[in-house]
Amino acid sequence: MTISLIQAILIGLWTAFCFSGMLLGLYTNRCIVLSLGVGVILGDISTALAVGAISELAYMGFGVGAGGTVPPNPIGPGIFGTLMAITTVAAKDKITPEAALALSTPIAVGIQFLQTATYTAFAGAPETAKKALKNGDIRKFKMAANGTIWAFALVGFLLGLVGALSMETLTNLFAMIPPVLLNGLTLAGKMLPAIGFAMILSVMAKKELIPYIILGYVLAVYFGLPVLTPTANGDGLLTAVSSSSVAGIPTIGVALIATIFALIDMFRKPAKVEAETKTEGDDRDDWI
Repeated sequence: MTISLIQAILIGLWTAFCFSGMLLGLYTNRCIVLSLGVGVILGDISTALAVGAISELAYMGFGVGAGGTVPPNPIGPGIFGTLMAITTVAAKDKITPEAALALSTPIAVGIQFLQTATYTAFAGAPETAKKALKNGDIRKFKMAANGTIWAFALVGFLLGLVGALSMETLTNLFAMIPPVLLNGLTLAGKMLPAIGFAMILSVMAKKELIPYIILGYVLAVYFGLPVLTPTANGDGLLTAVSSSSVAGIPTIGVALIATIFALIDMFRKPAKVEAETKTEGDDRDDWI
């Protein structure tokens, strides 16, 4: 698939909006959101959502940032990974969503370094804005206050534009990857969501929650709860197919059961009783 200049510009604008939107408190810099926009622009929403969904599972854990670690940036799989999968969907050795996640991870790490460099370049912006406001220079204040947002928008636009325009070259390089290595990347991509969840558990799990974690694992692996798996039909439209195979991800069934236990635990908790404090005597008794 060849990406036109108009589509590349639109992908750049979409990346700019999503990358800078996180500074405005919007959850736009997420894999599923980034992938959806690319899918709409390129006309392949089903492949885009497949890449975004599996990437979101992994990056939920990566985004925890345990300790002082800096997690990879979602633009990697959200933009570059989705572009890899969509542009090779008609090729003989197409890039699967799992392989796209694995291939885009080094790019995501590099983008995170670029994000850190952008933050560093504008580290003095708050102090500059404060001084401009004290001096009554509103124009300089607005430039300093919004400079980081515009910088992130520019960086995002360049990332999206360059990524879209370079896909033809990258596609030719992907064609040179041996099938054995591609299968290995696909397997590695399937393991990344498990690593992401392990990172979440390492930070959030408490000993009181261990029985629920084991229960969820048993339900997912041994019971094979039914799950509605989105697949694409011959016309490229998404259709929901019920599957009870353990190869599927029974997220909905496990989530409903987890909701039941969460509600039971919440309703069983006793109401907080405020301790009644009684003051005996007056303030002059304190020193007795």
